[in-house]
Amino acid sequence: MNLTEAMEFIHAASWRGSCLGLERITELMARLGDPQRELRFIHVAGTNGKGSVCAMLASVLTRAGYRTGLYTSPHLFRVNERIKVDGADVSDAELTELAALVKPAAGGMADPPTEFERITAMALLYFARRRCDAVVLEVGLGGRLDSTNVIGPPEAAVVTDLSLEHTAVLGDTLEQIAGEKAGIIKPGASVVLSAQSAEAENVIRRRCAELGCPLRVTEPQALRLRACGLFGQTLDYRDRRELRLRLSGSYQLKNAAAALDTVDVLRERGWAVPEEAVRAGLAETVWPARFEVLQTQPLVLVDGAHNPAGAAELSASLSACLPGRKLTMVMGVMADKDHSDMIRTMAPHAADFVTVTPESERALPARELAERIRSLTGLPVRCGGSVRDGLTLALEGKGPDGAVCAFGSLYQAGEVRAYFGKT
Repeated sequence: MNLTEAMEFIHAASWRGSCLGLERITELMARLGDPQRELRFIHVAGTNGKGSVCAMLASVLTRAGYRTGLYTSPHLFRVNERIKVDGADVSDAELTELAALVKPAAGGMADPPTEFERITAMALLYFARRRCDAVVLEVGLGGRLDSTNVIGPPEAAVVTDLSLEHTAVLGDTLEQIAGEKAGIIKPGASVVLSAQSAEAENVIRRRCAELGCPLRVTEPQALRLRACGLFGQTLDYRDRRELRLRLSGSYQLKNAAAALDTVDVLRERGWAVPEEAVRAGLAETVWPARFEVLQTQPLVLVDGAHNPAGAAELSASLSACLPGRKLTMVMGVMADKDHSDMIRTMAPHAADFVTVTPESERALPARELAERIRSLTGLPVRCGGSVRDGLTLALEGKGPDGAVCAFGSLYQAGEVRAYFGKT
């Protein structure tokens, strides 16, 4: 098998979309010898912030001397980005070998695994083959029936910010969504929860009480921002002082709190994580397309905000880091998102909008989005079509003091980064 054939195997089931359920992944992993049973996991679910929390935890654990696997989704440019060990993407050769191992196992199944299930199986097999000491595992969709939940009880189950998303699949109330995310909590796990609405928190608390799992909830009142900028920030949390965080964006503070509480929970379970590893790991964490500066003159930011809660966090970050500054907003969204709410949230920061159509069959056409923006805001709107054409249009005539912010979809974020040579 070569790389092209490996990609064909991975994407062969993309037509199936999201098919929640553990039957296929359970059968597939059994056919592979259940390599996930050899590993220890930190399992992270949530609506927003879970990728950043995963990146922070993986960086800290690697700094502490553990061989650390990291599984995230979606990728921005290449599938390899989803599977990392000690910060390095799985190589093309390794990815090809993994696909060659998983393909015959998948081929014998009456109900073929989905694309996500195939990649998940490849990742778990890879982490076992690399003898990882720890695996930080990001949930794809939901939690209870997500294919990553094929694992046994994790060392820590982490639940980040929850909001209404994928309501047709996960439920149309916060309680229902929290119930799905709570499915990653299993007997024997320690649990960390980002402080949030009482409706969501009560669901998690009940689940922990039922299973006898200790719960730690982050404390926003114990979080203090000391300094912030476009290239990082400094914070205090609980007893820790002057922690340097390379990631910008005010929303990263609450993500850092969740990561730090998870580190302390792991310490309580016997994990050796020196304080210098905590500080160095946070300071070195890189997580693309989260309030990321791609260019300074003119300023170009890209953020993966793809739902109303994410847009609200991006808005807060712009207010904190660029108060009063108006930007050209390059916006592209998936058709199933509440883009009207996102438009209203971002409009106060916008001088104008350029709409684009991300490369996805689920994308909302740029012209439809432009019409919606005009009707809601009355601001100038130009239809850019493709992401590349939209960026070119947005940058036209921009001097060194100009500013552009691209947001709306992680699919779009990868295209934006590629436009500026970041792949």
